[in-house]
Amino acid sequence: MSTIPGKAAISLSTGLEDAERVTVAFLMAVGAAEQGRPTMMFLTKEAVRLAVPGVAVGTACDGCPPLPELMDRYERAGGRYLVCPICVNAKKIDSGTLIAGADMGGTVPLWQWIGDGATTFSF
Repeated sequence: MSTIPGKAAISLSTGLEDAERVTVAFLMAVGAAEQGRPTMMFLTKEAVRLAVPGVAVGTACDGCPPLPELMDRYERAGGRYLVCPICVNAKKIDSGTLIAGADMGGTVPLWQWIGDGATTFSF
C-alpha cells in the first residue's frame, strides 16, 4: 500500500441555500487536506459565491462547525479551489476578488489536476 496519500477532488454546486450540504463538503475536503492529500474543491453553480470574500459565513446547524472555521482549516492544510469561470461570469462576480487559494478554471484544468486519478466526492 502506498504511503503517499492520493488526491481528493470535491465537486460542490450548492451554495448557502443548502448550508448543511456545503458544511459536509467542507468537512470532507478538510479531512482530506489535513491528512496531507492534495485536495481540490471544484466550485460550480451557486457554490462559486463561496469563493467571494465574506460570503461563506454562519453555521449550518446546531453542532456544526462554522463555515469560516472550516474554510480557514482548509486553507491552512493547503486545500485549493477551482472556480468555474462560466458560473462566475453568469453571476457577474469579479474574478479578481476571489479568496486565497481560489483559481478560475473549468473542467479541462480539473482533469489536468486529477491526472492519473483522484478520489472524488460530489455535493
